[in-house]
Amino acid sequence: MGFGCCHYQSVGEGCDSAFTMDASRVTFGRGCLEEVGERARALGMKRVALFSDACVARLPHFEKVRASLVAAGLDVGVFTECRVEPTDRSFLEAVRFAADLRPDGYVSLGGGSVIDTCKAANLYATWPTDFLTYVNAPVGDGRPVPGPLKPHIACPTTSGTGSEVTGITIFDLLSLGAKTGIASHALRPTEALVDPDCTATLPGEVVAASGLDVLSHALESYTARPYVRRPAPPRPSLRPMSQGANPWSDLGCREALRLMGLYLERGVKDAGDHEAREQLMWAATLAGIAFGNAGVHAPHGMAYAVAGLVREFRPTGYPQDEPLVPHGMAVILNAPAVFRYTAEESPERHLEAATWLGADARGAGPKDAGKVLADTLIRIMRAVGMPNGLGGVGYTEADVAALTEGAFPQQRLLQNAPREMTRPVLGGLFQQALGYW
Repeated sequence: MGFGCCHYQSVGEGCDSAFTMDASRVTFGRGCLEEVGERARALGMKRVALFSDACVARLPHFEKVRASLVAAGLDVGVFTECRVEPTDRSFLEAVRFAADLRPDGYVSLGGGSVIDTCKAANLYATWPTDFLTYVNAPVGDGRPVPGPLKPHIACPTTSGTGSEVTGITIFDLLSLGAKTGIASHALRPTEALVDPDCTATLPGEVVAASGLDVLSHALESYTARPYVRRPAPPRPSLRPMSQGANPWSDLGCREALRLMGLYLERGVKDAGDHEAREQLMWAATLAGIAFGNAGVHAPHGMAYAVAGLVREFRPTGYPQDEPLVPHGMAVILNAPAVFRYTAEESPERHLEAATWLGADARGAGPKDAGKVLADTLIRIMRAVGMPNGLGGVGYTEADVAALTEGAFPQQRLLQNAPREMTRPVLGGLFQQALGYW
């Protein structure tokens, strides 16, 4: 399918007839981190808040970025306390740092947790208010950001979240016991410097989890409710970022899925396979731009409860000081169950996606689409060492009700799904996701 709106259904009654394409300015290529100082200065930065985490701060990439900013004549304040899988509490610590420093620009170097923390610090230091004001409804007030933020250059070090090109920031709301987020065009970084050299030192387990996040970004965006089935906004300025599947997002989704099918297993199993890791980084950028304009749906909405209610699971390759289900892992554990269910609505898209991921779908019909795609995902999960469903990270049937209650408030995501996601449906999907093999 090419770039053609004619491939979409006719516009539903009261639904939107247009979609909007947004993206950060992206620079991609080996060594491009060295450009950060010049780019920051070109954006008018003089005092820069550099955000990272304790692990990345020990790597050569961090000093390269800091030195580039200093060489450009900029005053640099450093915050390296970003938390892996951030919480509202860790966000507020970052906000206090930014409010004290009073920077005129931000640079983030790290995975999605670092980039998201930097977004939140920029938001609340620029437009201070009660924390829940901007948080997505119904968890928070969901109020719009009043105006522009300070310029932000995002430099991802993992091939996964796509946060460098989206207006979304995700965190654990400790009082809820689940993840939620803030979505606003204002949060989208001004520029992204995507340097594949950053992935050379990543453990295979991190490449697997972050890569599966990319895969699900693309898969969820491609199968999301089409934009012509989303209610038209009262004003064009209120058109959401999660617009549903559209011809622009489809381009990135298709290529990202194809690259995942070719390179994910290679990139996980061999850190020296520079081609594979570079292609995974490119896929992450493509899928980030795609879901930043289409939105994800149920696997991500369910993942926020999976990550928020974890008890004892500690994955290898990640910090061991507290229980953690990495974001990409929390997402993919739900995916086979979800896509078995959603395939009924758009079987051709589910079959296409399975084919791009490496499935042989010859002879498969519409009724086979859910099984073909779910089986393909399970094969990939096993190949890159994912746990066997939610049971593999410590959940049992006794947790299904709590997981359902944690996921149901994620309406921004669930309403983007192609089929209705009621509490009973979510409960059934969590039940199916407890184990796959």
